[in-house]
Amino acid sequence: MDAIETLKTRRAVRTYTSDALPRDIIEDIIDCGRLAATAINIQPWEFVVVTDAALRGRIAEATDYGKFIADAPVCVVVLCRETKYYLEDGSAATQNILLAAHAHGLGSCWVAGDKKPYAADICRLVGAPPGYKLISLIAIGYPAERPEKAKRPLADVLHWEKY
Repeated sequence: MDAIETLKTRRAVRTYTSDALPRDIIEDIIDCGRLAATAINIQPWEFVVVTDAALRGRIAEATDYGKFIADAPVCVVVLCRETKYYLEDGSAATQNILLAAHAHGLGSCWVAGDKKPYAADICRLVGAPPGYKLISLIAIGYPAERPEKAKRPLADVLHWEKY
């Protein structure tokens, strides 16, 4: 799948098959995350790949809108050191992970982290050191659904010179 097709066809997937993901594909997806754009090349991110069903269940239970994480074979926990642009950097890494997963034929869904009341609990669950912030939780797996939610048309969001 080429880059433009990947960008234009990726959608959030919340239902997965139970098939395990090959380790080399997971590593390639995380490699794409670590190559994201980052302010002044600080690269504040760390990625915790959770494949243990019990831990995924505890993570899912802690969330408000991420209960499906328990059923995905992989949950990637994106953490960042608290730097000036940690949220932007971690969000860029998260987007790269979503796109890489889709390019590999996988489904994924971004579950919010930074401003959620459960953020500190997730950091504790995965053993994050002090000073790290939860950016996102990303469920990844072979999709059991292919959502086709419409996006706003370009004409509705594009403005030339002024709003």
